[in-house]
Amino acid sequence: MAAPTPEEVRQMYDDFTDPFARIWGENLHFGYWEDAGADVSVDDATDRLTDEMIALLDVRSGDRVLDVGCGIGKPAVRLATARDVRVTGISISRPQVNQANARATAAGLANRVTFSYADAMDLPFEDASFDAVWALESLHHMPDRGRALREMARVLRPGGTVAIADFVLLAPVEGAKKEAVDAFRAGGGVLSLGGIDEYESDVRQAELVVTSTVDISAQARPSLVKTAEAFENARSQVEPFMGAEGLDRMIATFRGLAEVPEAGYVLIGARKP
Repeated sequence: MAAPTPEEVRQMYDDFTDPFARIWGENLHFGYWEDAGADVSVDDATDRLTDEMIALLDVRSGDRVLDVGCGIGKPAVRLATARDVRVTGISISRPQVNQANARATAAGLANRVTFSYADAMDLPFEDASFDAVWALESLHHMPDRGRALREMARVLRPGGTVAIADFVLLAPVEGAKKEAVDAFRAGGGVLSLGGIDEYESDVRQAELVVTSTVDISAQARPSLVKTAEAFENARSQVEPFMGAEGLDRMIATFRGLAEVPEAGYVLIGARKP
């Protein structure tokens, strides 16, 4: 399957953010389940993953944080509320930016939480203008992840921190497993996907120091089946947007990846010297 283009990734978010948010929830990312069998809602699990990122970021009141790939703003608002920080979020989807700004306004945070249209590989910010940067499940969309990381490092002040949550491959895959991973790449707008060592190398090549790497594959994995179930249960709502064939393909993609134990998820913390 051919990899999607950056323009196709942008169009995907323009077209499907609304139905995805209605069905999965307003955190457009995976969840964190301490126990896969526990009765924990998707909303609670996705908030828990945001909280893991907040803890990893290590920020103080008044710090300025850049959110790379902000979605519709729920994680940024949660971060700003929890840590009394200022957040600037960016997205390549204008509808997402509009929704995120409306969320900040509704939360009474428009004075310190703002969102704008921008390309993560060419950030419109001055050097050393942020105290921290996070990328919550967004860097896999970058056609050049290394360049995006270098841009993140450029706008980060010395001593500032980075938090990343993203997909990884825990080991090479072949055959049916590779087909499942390739389907996820094509359907999920995944342009950068590799091993943990490769990810850490990209972070270091951006002249950042890796401070922690935590494999949370087991905690994130339930998201795959739960996504498939959520969309199957909402078939009548989704088919007008995706068509029956597109919906079936999406459900099969998530169920297929759930059968690939090498499909992983990692949290990476870093600091700028």
